[in-house]
Amino acid sequence: MTDGSVLPGRDDDPDRLYTITKGRSRAPENAFDLVTLIVAERQPTPGMQSEHVRILRMCEAPTAVVEVAAELALPVSVVKILLGDLLESGAVTARHPRFATNKARLPDLDTLKQVLHGLQRL
Repeated sequence: MTDGSVLPGRDDDPDRLYTITKGRSRAPENAFDLVTLIVAERQPTPGMQSEHVRILRMCEAPTAVVEVAAELALPVSVVKILLGDLLESGAVTARHPRFATNKARLPDLDTLKQVLHGLQRL
């Protein structure tokens, strides 16, 4: 397939990616996975790297790591490194759905019983 189309983040210039990550090839261990929600905790500051600025602006509302990568058209591995920078500086917080409180994850028993009775009546 040589129609000239490329997938975002797949054939980026290696020199550009090296520059964006300042030569780093790994994000902080276990800090993020694809569904980790990123939330900006402050506004961009003058002199910030442009990718960091874009991340902070798009994460004013909780945004998944995979969505950030897609929006930036960068490989997830590169985005994780950038997010690691922001997390370390306190500019973002990372929340994983599996770490939500138990009450937030599961409905109470009464709700489940009502749903079951409603289904049985159908």
